Formats: sequence, C-alpha cells, structure tokens
Amino acid sequence: MKTALVHEWLTPEATGGSELVVRAILEQVEAEVYALIDFESVNPDSYLYGRAIGSTFLQHFPGARHGVQKYLPLLPLAIEQLDLRDYDLILSSSHAVAKGVLAAPGQLHICYCHTPMRYAWDLTFDYLNHSGAGRGLPGLLTRYLLHRLRQWDVVSANRVDYFIANSRHTARRIWRCYRREAEVIYPPVAVERFPLQSRKEDYFLTVSRLVSYKHIRLIVSAFNQLGLPLVVIGDGPDLESLKQFAGPNVQLLGSQPNAVVERYMAGAKAFVYAACEDFGIALVEAQACGTPVIAYGKGGALETVIDGLASPGRGTGLFFPTQTPDALVETVNAFLEKSSQFSPEACHQQALRFAPSVFAQSYGDFLNQCTERFFSLGGNVPG
Repeated sequence: MKTALVHEWLTPEATGGSELVVRAILEQVEAEVYALIDFESVNPDSYLYGRAIGSTFLQHFPGARHGVQKYLPLLPLAIEQLDLRDYDLILSSSHAVAKGVLAAPGQLHICYCHTPMRYAWDLTFDYLNHSGAGRGLPGLLTRYLLHRLRQWDVVSANRVDYFIANSRHTARRIWRCYRREAEVIYPPVAVERFPLQSRKEDYFLTVSRLVSYKHIRLIVSAFNQLGLPLVVIGDGPDLESLKQFAGPNVQLLGSQPNAVVERYMAGAKAFVYAACEDFGIALVEAQACGTPVIAYGKGGALETVIDGLASPGRGTGLFFPTQTPDALVETVNAFLEKSSQFSPEACHQQALRFAPSVFAQSYGDFLNQCTERFFSLGGNVPG
C-alpha cells in the first residue's frame, strides 16, 4: 500500500514524545512524510535529513520555524491543503491538527493521538490567563477563535477511521472530546539511553519545559520549604522568574545536553514531577535509571509509576494528591521515610515495559488488524 505519514511540525526544536513516535513508525512503515512545516529535512543532525517532506503554506511564514503555533487560527486550514489523494493508507501523529487531513472514503486513516488539542480543551483558561490574550476585546476574539477551533476539532475527528491513544488517560480524553473509542498503545521510550545506576546522590531532580502548566514553580516552592537540594533542568519563558524565586538549595541549570541530563537522572535520589501528563516520558526515563518518582497522582503517571503505598516492596514511586506545595512537601517527607523500600532494579524493570520494541510490536499488530479489516470490507469500518 502507498502510505502517507502526517505530523504537525518537524523542527530541530521539536524533539518530544510525539517526534519519537514518528521516528518509530518510520522504522517499520515505508511512508512519505508530510507536516505543516518542515525544517528537519535540511538539518544535517536529523534522521530526516535529505528526505522529501511535503509541507504547507505556513512553511514560508515569518517565524514559523520557532513556533508555528502563533498562527493557530490558520492551522486547520493549512492541514486541509495537503493533497493525499494518491495514498491507500494515511497515518497521522497528532497532538493538534494532523488528524484533520482530508481523506477519501476508500482511504484508511489511522491516527496516533498524543492528546486532543490541549489549548482548545484542557488548557483553554491557562492559555487565556498566561498569554495575555484573555482580556478585553482581544480576549473576546481569542475566546471565539478557540470556540471555533473546538468545533473544527470535533468535526475533523470524524475523518479518522481508527484512533490510537498514548495512554488510558488520553483514551478517556478522546472519548470525552470526540466520543470515539481508542486503542491504547504506549509510546516508545529510549530506555537504553538511561542505564541502571544503583548508587544515588543527595539531590532531587526535575526535567521539564519551564512553562506554567508544568507547575515547576510549585516544585521550587515546596523545596524552598524543605531546604533539600533540588536540580531543575529545562528552558522556557518561566526560567528568569524561577531564578528570582528559588532558594539557595535550588539549582536551575537551563537547557542541558542529553549526556548531562542522563547523568543527573541516574544519580538523583528521586525524580519530581508536578504536571498532569497524558503519558510522561521523563517519568519512564527516570525509572530506567533506577530512580524512583514523586509525581502528581493524575494522568499518565498512574499508568507508568507503581505506587509504593499500594504495592510495598515493588513500588517505583509515590503520588501527591493535589497540585500544591504543601501536598508535595508531605509526600517528599514520606518518601524520605520509605526510601529504602524503593528498589532501583524494580524501577528499571518497570521502565522496560515501555521499550521501543514493545511499541513496535503493538503498533505493527494493530496496523495489520486495521488494514486487513478495512480493505477486506471494501473500505468500510465495521460499527
């Protein structure tokens, strides 16, 4: 079958979990690649270097490479301009609009959904409050545009024949937003990059983009109270304000090379995370090193971390119940009391459940089932 793979944007700055899924799919499926914008095919350090990649009119807009999201109202229009009529199979990797490509009735469209569009749904009010676009007349216009974006998002979900979700948490969100069932296939995590290290040092660690919904300020506030050493790795618009807010026990290292991140991850007493993630790759990477996790007890973390309170002796972390500094302080203190109960080997074994080979097997099997079912029924999806 002639196959197209569609993703939102391909840039050297975008190297998160969704991009890892794109790479993993291309390792087992021969497909031609499309995106809203592409700056990876001209990046000598990219595995996509030199590859022919289809893009949209947004490719030529000012500043698109460093944030095509600034053209948010145009993203649905742009994705619909990709002409995919020549393909039998369309695979989309979507966290915004990629699932909205136009397809004919005889084409099979399978979407790996990392999340329904966050700024249109779960993060609407966070986006309005922190972008400065939620007040006055511009605020009314922004709210109206987000309203229309939600409408398009629901309509475009009907263009997908089969959904895959990256977690049960995301599958529930897909059902809530689109009323569509989704197969759960966890994304691949490069656990081999993070070798098991049993000897831990006396610091806690978080690695994250420094944006409001990641709640790094909450973590820093808790450790200001605790007085325990905390290392923060990551860059973003909140970096400077966090430097002003952090106590002397908190190190903010900014963005760091992979080798530095891996070294800190392996040596940390525990990895701390306060966001509600759809999956949370960093939590799995920490466990691959044998490092236990202290995480907010919602979202994908509940699927990747084994609660040490519910499973003494085989737990790989602890959860705090509310996104408040006090709740995190209490959980860190509980962790210190129980730290000897967390086995680095147990953490490592838990991480192996999300290895690339597991993803490849699950994704390949589901792809085969869907294509066989679809084309044996003459291009119809059974109800």
